[in-house]
Amino acid sequence: MSGQKLYFSKNWNLKEYNIKAYMASGGYEGLRMALKMDPKDIIETLKKANLRGRGGAGFPTGVKWSFMNRNSGKQQYLVVNSDEGEPGTFKDRYIMERDPHQLVEGMIIAGYTLGCTVGYNYIRGELVQAIACMDRAVQEAREAGFLGRNILGSGFDFEIYNHPGAGAYICGEETALIESIEGKKGQPRMKPPFPAAFGVFGMPTTVNNTETVSAVPHIIREGVDEWNKYGSPKAGGTKLYCISGHVKRPGVYELNHNITLKEIIHDVCGGIRDGKQLKAVIPGGASVPVVRANELDFMMDFDDPKRMGTMLGTGAVMVMDETVCMVRSLLNLLRFYHHESCGQCTPCREGTGWLEKVVRRIEEGNATREDVDMLWGVANNIEGNTICALGDAAAWPTKAFVTKFKEEFYDHVEKGRCPFDPIYRREPARTQPGPYFA
Repeated sequence: MSGQKLYFSKNWNLKEYNIKAYMASGGYEGLRMALKMDPKDIIETLKKANLRGRGGAGFPTGVKWSFMNRNSGKQQYLVVNSDEGEPGTFKDRYIMERDPHQLVEGMIIAGYTLGCTVGYNYIRGELVQAIACMDRAVQEAREAGFLGRNILGSGFDFEIYNHPGAGAYICGEETALIESIEGKKGQPRMKPPFPAAFGVFGMPTTVNNTETVSAVPHIIREGVDEWNKYGSPKAGGTKLYCISGHVKRPGVYELNHNITLKEIIHDVCGGIRDGKQLKAVIPGGASVPVVRANELDFMMDFDDPKRMGTMLGTGAVMVMDETVCMVRSLLNLLRFYHHESCGQCTPCREGTGWLEKVVRRIEEGNATREDVDMLWGVANNIEGNTICALGDAAAWPTKAFVTKFKEEFYDHVEKGRCPFDPIYRREPARTQPGPYFA
């Protein structure tokens, strides 16, 4: 896109993603600058930069950092959420594997600003290569004097620990992640108290997404005005978008916030592959509402998607062409959410199972029109009635799929089978949660 400037991918074309390559393009200059600034000024800089959380919620980062009291007298912690369990999302893995030092630098700056001496990077356990890359980056940073005691003679001490998780989607929720770090079962906590008051080991904690923290060094080094050139009025800078599905050029793209979903699919990714027609798009990861092919003219920032009844989420764009069965797609999503429910809240534990069973009946041709209508009621009983947002993550796509493609659901009922695949292998309804990929 015109005016686009790359921040996150500067070093991705280098064969060795090491500290020398990172420093050759200005790496750790942001840290040197930050250590000479007042922490309050860093927070104000992030507020002016309109940096918003890249993990899905889009909460202003500068505001979130201001919740921490540097002078509390307690041990304070920084936690980076690199769990990345949202289906369709793979941007944080790319950062850790291809340019890990920007995350390390961002964590050090965050630690200095927040008054933390310890940072945990909670990484999804399946991302073995990302864990290895981050371990090497931390070691290189320590050897170069950017980690440990008295960093660059500033009197500031900071250490980073890479903490592998066990691959539980629920641990993408910040309080479940904190429970996991503490060695407990990964289940969300009731809030309040919020992590800024009672987080890891009961101490004040700030939790941020990988991409969010990785943006901080660029803002400090490049300046607010330069950063804001590439955003929208309410969201500064560039954003990483993960494009998967039926496009000619899928992948991770760093783009301006003011680009539209239509431009991403047809201009950046080359349009729909094999000459097929576009049918539907999930614009921000599996938990956000789907949109139809004629609903793509909105900016991919944190506010404009709301006009179409959807959200930016993590920026994971999943593209579906005309051959896709929307009932089967929803079944695939619900199988995942049923399996990943931690079981703590009854509406989620029971409701996700009911949603999967009903949609499976519809896909196999064993349902009635009343079953299709019942999906909306079950989703409503889940939404807003759970401790964390996993229940909402199952309810929102269900309501959107049924609303926007209701005739396709009814078509399954009337034909007594899936009209997209007459030889679909029928399976008995699952009585116990099983692997979503089975």
